[in-house]
Amino acid sequence: MRLATWNVNSVRARVDRIVEFAVRESVDVLAMQEIKCKAEQFPFDAFEDAGYTVEAHGFSQWNGVAIASREPLENVRTAFPGMPGFEKGHEGPDAPQEARAIAATIGGVEVWSLYVPNGRALGDPHYYYKLDWLSALEQYTRESLAANPDLALALVGDFNIAPTNPDNGVPGVVEGFSTHVSPPERAAFASLVDAGVSDVVRPLVPTGYTYWDYKQLAFPRNEGMRIDFILGSHAFADAVTGAAIHRNERKGKAPSDHVPVVVDLDLTSPDEDDDRPMIF
Repeated sequence: MRLATWNVNSVRARVDRIVEFAVRESVDVLAMQEIKCKAEQFPFDAFEDAGYTVEAHGFSQWNGVAIASREPLENVRTAFPGMPGFEKGHEGPDAPQEARAIAATIGGVEVWSLYVPNGRALGDPHYYYKLDWLSALEQYTRESLAANPDLALALVGDFNIAPTNPDNGVPGVVEGFSTHVSPPERAAFASLVDAGVSDVVRPLVPTGYTYWDYKQLAFPRNEGMRIDFILGSHAFADAVTGAAIHRNERKGKAPSDHVPVVVDLDLTSPDEDDDRPMIF
């Protein structure tokens, strides 16, 4: 299985480019973030014509997530337990949820396409919402893997956090003054990893950014950030055979400000190998 994640920054604006990439790179499962449309506005036909089934979750021109797959999508969900909501000026725990998560079981893998809240600014209500959101995701991850240690779980998407200093190449983004690199955000990312997942791309692609702003020649200057990740449980990580960050997708006509991150998986179990006839 080839699994990719991509913050597409408007699926309707870039549908041809997205589908062309998925077909050209033989992507089996594509998790998308920031689709920026209601589910009923999603350009399903273009994906279906290319052999994909899509589950989309979006409420408006903001946020939104989706999963496109060549294999059946089972047990589709649009929130994890305890996932908080947000509304400007709203007080209390019952704020409406945003379209920031969608999951499906595909080929035995539980795949979550996640668009972690941006945070906006240190001290902003959205910043605390971001930390609460990550805490709930950590709790769900920890409980899921405690209940099923052999679960092949993939948390993929735009995490809006550069967890280490080398992941941040933007001069104006400074620890202690900016979101994405603040100690509480980095601690939340580390806690999520401690819940039982790991960055399965970094061991194979140790350097490289996944996001560059449209402004101030950020891409030509390579002033980017590594904020898009594929985090996997041990059962998922053990199946990873390759990984790539497709930097060239930031080039060309009307690109997203993010690029795809891709992993290859060998999901053949040892038992399946044992059942194959021996060849001498």
